Amino acid sequence: MGVCVDLGVPSLLGATLATYLGLSLVLLRWPHLLHGRKKLTFVARHISHRGGAGERLENSMSAFRNAVQCNTEMLELDCHLTKDGHVVVSHDNHLQRLCGRDIRISDTDFKDLPPLLPELEVDFHQGQFVTGSDRQIVLLRDVFRSFPQLPINVDIKMDSDELIAQVSSLVHEFGREEITVWGNFRHSVTQKCYRQNTSIGLLFSIRRVFWLLVWFYSGLLGWLPLHESFLEIPMPSVLMKGAHLSWSQRLLLRVASFLLLRPALFRHLQRRGCQVFLWVLNNEDEYQRAFDLGASGVMTDYPSRLRAFLDSQGQLSQDS
Repeated sequence: MGVCVDLGVPSLLGATLATYLGLSLVLLRWPHLLHGRKKLTFVARHISHRGGAGERLENSMSAFRNAVQCNTEMLELDCHLTKDGHVVVSHDNHLQRLCGRDIRISDTDFKDLPPLLPELEVDFHQGQFVTGSDRQIVLLRDVFRSFPQLPINVDIKMDSDELIAQVSSLVHEFGREEITVWGNFRHSVTQKCYRQNTSIGLLFSIRRVFWLLVWFYSGLLGWLPLHESFLEIPMPSVLMKGAHLSWSQRLLLRVASFLLLRPALFRHLQRRGCQVFLWVLNNEDEYQRAFDLGASGVMTDYPSRLRAFLDSQGQLSQDS
């Protein structure tokens, strides 16, 4: 007595899966078949973190001018809103670390903000301190006015509708939608930024980075639209330097490094017109690894150090 086995359903599923995987690989390599390429007006290889926090007091006008002298291609800065509604450039709302004062920017009028401390530790270079005499907390308006043609990456530090609206208004006032990037790791902030002004380049939030990886590893990424234009992520190995981490934390960072730092992912995003920035890298080995992985740009606390590296690489390319 013979046994009849119907292979129709498994064969159909197998063929469907093979077709899906094949098309996913095609779209990963040629995303323009489904998506238009983002039309960015600049490419930033050299990004100065907080203006270059290892060479001048962070987020100071002196830091920004020093970065420009080093031919930086983008300033990265942070902003908060004062009690009387001014957008100021500062990483911290609470000013104990920066100014030695137990007050918050959001509770203080602009005229009453204290000066920066004359010496600050570099966050991503533990044990390294920088000194300076330019200690004033500056207005975002003054930064835009001083560097009208330079791309600026604005980290919106507060989940504040007023702050987001004011930054958008300043960007529009200075006509710099095409050379400004904004957002935050918090998804709620980044979504508000996008809803406020879709003309400004948008960063991936942490939630969107998670989904970006899910889509990449599942083959869905090439099928889906992206409203972000900039992937800005840490190099996990940098976070392990000098930090007292448990074995489980170190394991988590190693897994994150394996999942995040994928050249195929970076190439796909760049083919769609996105840029990929790695932070915060402060020596030649880190710079080299980032560009070897295919990063579009590197964010550093040392603008002169990164400029020397890029210039040497350009000279090597010419010599070869």
